[in-house]
Amino acid sequence: MLEVEQKGAIAALEDRRWDTCFLTDAEASIGAYRQAIAEAAEGVIRQFASQKQPYSGATPIELVAGLTGTEICPQNPQLLGDILKNVGENAIAHSVVVTHPRCIAHLHCPPLIPALAAEVLISATNQSMDSWDQSPAATVLEQQLIHWLCGEFGYDAAGDGIFTSGGTQSNLMGMLLARDRHAKQELNWSIQQQGLPPQAHQWRILCSDVAHFTIRQSCALLGLGEKAVIPVETDENYRLSPDAVRLKLAELQEQGLTAIAIVATVGTTDFGSIDPLVPLKEIAQENGLWLHVDAAYGGALVMSDRYRPQLAGIECADSITVDFHKLFYQPISCGAFLLKDQSNFDLMKLHADYLNPETNEAEGIPDLVTKSIQTTRRFDALKLWISLQTLGREKFGEMIESTIDLAAAVAQMIRADSQLELATIPTLNAVVFRYSSGNSKQDNWINSQIRLTLLQHGEVVLAQTCIAGNTYLKFTLLNPRTTLADIRIIFDRVKQVGKQLSLSLQK
Repeated sequence: MLEVEQKGAIAALEDRRWDTCFLTDAEASIGAYRQAIAEAAEGVIRQFASQKQPYSGATPIELVAGLTGTEICPQNPQLLGDILKNVGENAIAHSVVVTHPRCIAHLHCPPLIPALAAEVLISATNQSMDSWDQSPAATVLEQQLIHWLCGEFGYDAAGDGIFTSGGTQSNLMGMLLARDRHAKQELNWSIQQQGLPPQAHQWRILCSDVAHFTIRQSCALLGLGEKAVIPVETDENYRLSPDAVRLKLAELQEQGLTAIAIVATVGTTDFGSIDPLVPLKEIAQENGLWLHVDAAYGGALVMSDRYRPQLAGIECADSITVDFHKLFYQPISCGAFLLKDQSNFDLMKLHADYLNPETNEAEGIPDLVTKSIQTTRRFDALKLWISLQTLGREKFGEMIESTIDLAAAVAQMIRADSQLELATIPTLNAVVFRYSSGNSKQDNWINSQIRLTLLQHGEVVLAQTCIAGNTYLKFTLLNPRTTLADIRIIFDRVKQVGKQLSLSLQK
């Protein structure tokens, strides 16, 4: 009886009924894969790329209604074509159309077609970038791309890095290594082994008062607390003031507190402002501080001959954050963390016998998990590599420069319009402004409602921010396809809606 059961089990193992579930060399498998990809691509074209507005205008209640009622895991299988049709009509069709020239709210880019092709390769091969035996060629390609990036940002052969999910993870790694390096050098203390030392409650990290919120988030996650982050005032262009940094360092010393790092920003989220890197690196070097540069937004200037000089001094940073799902036009997610001295990765290195045994390192086998706070990780380097190869440096530079030029022209339009108010001259391609009704007491509400109205009508996807307690609107002009004609249409609607809202308040 047992022998019969074993034969039955072996027969089941040899059954080909799984061929259409996974991509293999079987004819049925290849056919199923081709059909699935073709149907998915057709759905994207029909329900996403063909949209005439940046959003359908569907409300949260309408979206819930459309996606309610479908059994999540039915007892019996359904046809993939029917499922894709349902998802297309009720989800994809109600996505924000990031490629539309009037979808200009956030640092949310239209992805390049070569990168979309790369995503097909990435998903199908499903390489895991933690150990070499799960991603042999992928590991080599990522390392080559990292070494190229290090060179672009001015690092020498000692530089290294790792691909990340984006700025949040990269900033966390920068703060982690700044913390652990300080403990090791100043106290001969291993936080990895011993946890936080008693002195940790005195450690402080300086950044501008418009730096990305993930600096505070990182310090909270790292056990230092948000109190460890000292926001320093900025100048009229929202750049970190070196003089203010020096004053703050002196204040901290008087208070018995210890600065361990400075964070400079290359491209603040709201204003695109770039902190003065050269004087900040001098301050960092004078005081023995880790200098982390958050260039998630503005790091793409390395691709522009015209704007690259704005990154002068970045080569002195101990670590750099750069994102590729912003001005490098990659599908989410895709970022990198770069390190000036690769030996600092030793502060976070760990080995697991089943994954990356120490013998691998001795034999020269590269397991990238030793440089990452992720274990399983996608082969995202491939899409950037393919995009760089396909477009080339000159075209990349032209795309980036065109959006910065557009932002400058848009700022001039705002300054020439008495109904609009410009917050500051743009540095990159973020433009912050507001509608002015002539009654400052009601303008905060009006500007907030302008954004909501245009989104609910599906006409424009705008962002909203706050400056000194006042509500402003924001264009983030990442899309090279956005033109001045698009901007004129938007301004006309902003003023029309603003006037209507102002009149409604007078009734």
